[in-house]
Amino acid sequence: MILPALAFGAIVGGLLGLVGGGGSILAVPALVYGVGLPLAAAIPGSLVVVGASSAVAVLPRVRRGVNWRLAVVIGAAGTLTAYLGAAVNRMLDQRILLLVFAAIMVVAAIRMLRTTEAVGGSCALPDGGVEWRSCLPKAILTGVVVGFLTGLLGVGGGFLIVPALALVLGLPMALTVGTSLVIIVINSLAGLAAHAGEMHFDWMVVGAFAVAAMAASLIAGRLGRRLPEPVLKRGFAVLVLVVAVYVAVQALVR
Repeated sequence: MILPALAFGAIVGGLLGLVGGGGSILAVPALVYGVGLPLAAAIPGSLVVVGASSAVAVLPRVRRGVNWRLAVVIGAAGTLTAYLGAAVNRMLDQRILLLVFAAIMVVAAIRMLRTTEAVGGSCALPDGGVEWRSCLPKAILTGVVVGFLTGLLGVGGGFLIVPALALVLGLPMALTVGTSLVIIVINSLAGLAAHAGEMHFDWMVVGAFAVAAMAASLIAGRLGRRLPEPVLKRGFAVLVLVVAVYVAVQALVR
């Protein structure tokens, strides 16, 4: 199980480093189908992996690549709803959760196939400031939705945060990647707290997955600066669609 954990961890970390999100949406199916963990263990395990690798990936962007105020607002809103998502998780059948997961992946992939260039607005004024009166409600709503999904499905939310920051809040991509990574770290910590009593998994396997993800996120972060953004987005969206189909099929044939 260690070798598959290293391989899939490198894939997840690579995606986080390249586009500031997306690795989390693949971490759960990778831990379930690639490494062999049950879904109940894969959800908190994925939060460990995604939180750690996102924290490493954001290091090169700490000074100039993060809108810290928006990250804190969105992350704080998500912290509250992560507990609600975890509570709903305990009430649902595993097959239903996997089908919901697959459906969200399809929506996210279609969204990412569209343009993800910033559109500007109250959250990204021309002078670099933020008009909080109109931006704050959007930021809080984004955090609420992403936080709930973090607790429900064990995802950091980057696959939703990246389009939301760029399209809904209007941040330039230079800030979107780093800000997304900070929010993922906050959401992952909140999700872990919500699932604190359920972390019954092989720490060596999850640790190997996390170490590989952290190493890959640093390498991919540097390579990502040289690749055209549309290529990264479209390639990732196609990969998410493929994984969504696989997860849905596995859930239906069980």
